[in-house]
Amino acid sequence: MADSPATLRDLLITTTRTLRRRWHRTLEPWQLSPHEHRALRVVGRSDGTPLRLGEVAKALRIVPRSATEVIDRLEARGLTERLPDPADRRAVCVRLTGAGRDFARQLDAARDAEADEFFAPLDDRDRADLARILRKLAEP
Repeated sequence: MADSPATLRDLLITTTRTLRRRWHRTLEPWQLSPHEHRALRVVGRSDGTPLRLGEVAKALRIVPRSATEVIDRLEARGLTERLPDPADRRAVCVRLTGAGRDFARQLDAARDAEADEFFAPLDDRDRADLARILRKLAEP
């Protein structure tokens, strides 16, 4: 007998929370919050092209003031740097420093290792089925 939609929803929510909790624990040795990690990823995806703080806020789905605070913390650790926007003297841009790029690579490796461990109980067929199902559910 198939599980009810409510049971499936609860299982998916529980799985997502478990992944999030494990990731938060993985971040602890680096003394980095999940928001800071997400900001590093957003800024790092720009391939060295400075991003306006407003773009960072939009990508993080937070208000600009909160993005400023996150970037302040990253800058204090030497992971990001602020630059004037060449197109608008009033605007400020941000990019990763060399240390920030190295740090982001270490975090990506830790996140990949965490995913490997989390999904280890699934064989290749289970993983393919899970990916297929999740893609189907993620379709608009």
